[in-house]
Amino acid sequence: MWKMSPMKEKKLACYFAGVLLVVGAIAYAAFPVQTPEEPVRIMFKSISGNVLFDHKTHGSDIGYGIACKECHHHPQEEEMDLRPCRDCHQIPETGESVPEACFDCHDAEEVEDSEIMKNRDAVHAQCWQCHDDFGSGPGSGTEECSSCHVL
Repeated sequence: MWKMSPMKEKKLACYFAGVLLVVGAIAYAAFPVQTPEEPVRIMFKSISGNVLFDHKTHGSDIGYGIACKECHHHPQEEEMDLRPCRDCHQIPETGESVPEACFDCHDAEEVEDSEIMKNRDAVHAQCWQCHDDFGSGPGSGTEECSSCHVL
């Protein structure tokens, strides 16, 4: 039977480790991770506790199965043109004009005298209503603020 010395075993182990390192580096470079088109999770920062929103849970068939247009309520022609709420739902400072993003969907006359809802209020209203419809989560009466807001 063939017997290897401890020194030869170490050299062989180093050789295999080197080969695996090179193969791993090549595989890593050849198959880079692709960034998803939509954010997978979003952290909404809040003084009352941050909220982690998971698109997969809300949008996939194994989750709630909600279509993008259900939440992003001012879509353009393509679904890729959906805008996050915070683009429009920001209160202008005194003397400041309406956010420019509003005019991507609305004429000046439409927003001239209307009151813009704060992002926080728009998100709360939409989240609570939807969760109330599903009978779970915030707005259902069964959960507290701390079920979404984490300090």
